[in-house]
Amino acid sequence: MPKSAKPTSQGKCLLCQQVFPKAAITRHLAACRTTAYAKDMAKAKEQTVFHIVVEAKYLPEYWLHVDVAGKVTLADLDLFLKDIWLECCGHLSMFTIAGCQYSAEPEGAFFELADDCFGAEQEQSMDIAIEKVVQPKTKIGYEYDFGSTTELTLRVVAEQTMQFKGKAIRLLVRNEAPALMCDNCKTTKATKVCSQCIDEGEGWLCAKCAKKHSCGDDVLLPVVNSPRTGVCAYCG
Repeated sequence: MPKSAKPTSQGKCLLCQQVFPKAAITRHLAACRTTAYAKDMAKAKEQTVFHIVVEAKYLPEYWLHVDVAGKVTLADLDLFLKDIWLECCGHLSMFTIAGCQYSAEPEGAFFELADDCFGAEQEQSMDIAIEKVVQPKTKIGYEYDFGSTTELTLRVVAEQTMQFKGKAIRLLVRNEAPALMCDNCKTTKATKVCSQCIDEGEGWLCAKCAKKHSCGDDVLLPVVNSPRTGVCAYCG
């Protein structure tokens, strides 16, 4: 897996185009979202919207803030996460919410979500609306690829009834790419990573050093802004 970056993580708000430290972005979005939506969506239909923070479980320098309409299904959110961060070879994935597991292909018979599902150990389909399974402060686990697994954590920051149109899942902020330096020369930013050496916490290479790497070109992958960097065949 990618090694952690030392500098403070930052991200650009896509509503106002300003850059903020990770620790300050949630507070900023509370005001910026209200202003932006009131200005641009005066004629939009009011609906329930969830502000959700997404973070790589073991690599917190990779993070997103998104607004998700309440009618969006977990399956829709799954596709969004795969598209922006994860998809490489069609691996399976799963959400875990309050003890319930939600997958695209649940094992055994599918049971409709009951009022007492929370806390029960049973597998459900992802074809269920977000608003039926989350509320503010809900924490969600997510796994992609049950071989070389990438784990994410999702946290519901707020639930609001607001004027909301356009994409049902809207990216608000994405982390700026961590600055990962070449493990060989120590002076140049890495553009490649060795999928074999990464298991030892190294293998980050600049373009020049990558040409001399002993493992060969076949195992080198591009360095991309994703917690999936260097894993499986992920190229961004």
